[in-house]
Amino acid sequence: MKICDIKKVDGIAPEVFEYMNLKKHEKVIFCSDEESKLNAIIAIHNTNLGPALGGTRMWNYNNISEATKDVLRLSRGMTYKAAITGLDLGGGKAVIIGESNNKTDNMMRSFGKFVESQKGQYITAEDVGMTTHDMEIIFEQTNHVVGKPKKLGGSGDPSVVTAYGVLMGMKGSAYFKWGSDKLQGKKILIQGIGNVGRNLIELLIKEGADIYVNDVNANKMTTIQKKYNVKAIHDNIYNSNIDIYAPCALGGTLNEHTIPQLKCAIVAGAANNQLAKEYIHDDLLIKHNILYAPDFLINAGGLINVYSELKGFSESQVKEKTEKIFDTTIAILKKSEKEKISSQKAALKIAKERVFKTQSA
Repeated sequence: MKICDIKKVDGIAPEVFEYMNLKKHEKVIFCSDEESKLNAIIAIHNTNLGPALGGTRMWNYNNISEATKDVLRLSRGMTYKAAITGLDLGGGKAVIIGESNNKTDNMMRSFGKFVESQKGQYITAEDVGMTTHDMEIIFEQTNHVVGKPKKLGGSGDPSVVTAYGVLMGMKGSAYFKWGSDKLQGKKILIQGIGNVGRNLIELLIKEGADIYVNDVNANKMTTIQKKYNVKAIHDNIYNSNIDIYAPCALGGTLNEHTIPQLKCAIVAGAANNQLAKEYIHDDLLIKHNILYAPDFLINAGGLINVYSELKGFSESQVKEKTEKIFDTTIAILKKSEKEKISSQKAALKIAKERVFKTQSA
């Protein structure tokens, strides 16, 4: 096993260090273990409000720079997600480089040792490419893990609560835009039908929404289409005639190429870092008269769910805290309108005030 300062790792582009310094990351470490074939990066952005909590993502990145950029963006997002949701947590994230189908329990044990080496400064959880079983194996090596199976006293799969939080953000956005939080008959496109996407489909069916789905996996789309009797969009999703676009896969889908094509009134989804460039593309959405529900707010249900393991919240308390996303969404949209700034800037402004007090980041 080996831990080294990220600045000593070969193959990282200079702009990665510039981003790290600009965004005030506290610590980034590279972890490798030849025996288990583990290569991972842990990024701790900020611990002003508490220990850095954030899931571990397993993804087959093209190179070290790409993986590092991702973990830096994601860890920073976790800082503001916790802050805007009112949780006493800092922001952190981890990525494991590789295909998730090559994952082994031995690799997870090795990763657990690296988490333990941070002595509670970083708490891990489940993210893309990871499962509650992986959290169970990591738990063998460290207590600094949440999202464990319920049989171990954990909160289980966080995707259910994540989807519920997205629904609350979607309904809050609808209320602000149309004067009603009813989603019945609204055409909603869910891009990415993983665990969160599937749970969101079930919630929207109960709302009476007209649901469309898209996913890179055509077989998965066919299965979901038949199971839930929803419509599939296979071609260009961005120029579809819909009311709400819900990105629920990986980030960066909102950019200078896609935003001008959008015909929706609202963007509200579960994906992290939906804006390819947050201080440019947030304003571009305004230019095209599209309301944006900040992702780090409305996808915070999963964080609330795993936070419950640290605080001992009941399921009803978790649901109650997640439902507050509805009111927070409306408050941010009102602030955005009043101050004539994007909803992303309004949300970040509130979050940064809590994290940094009079500082800036």
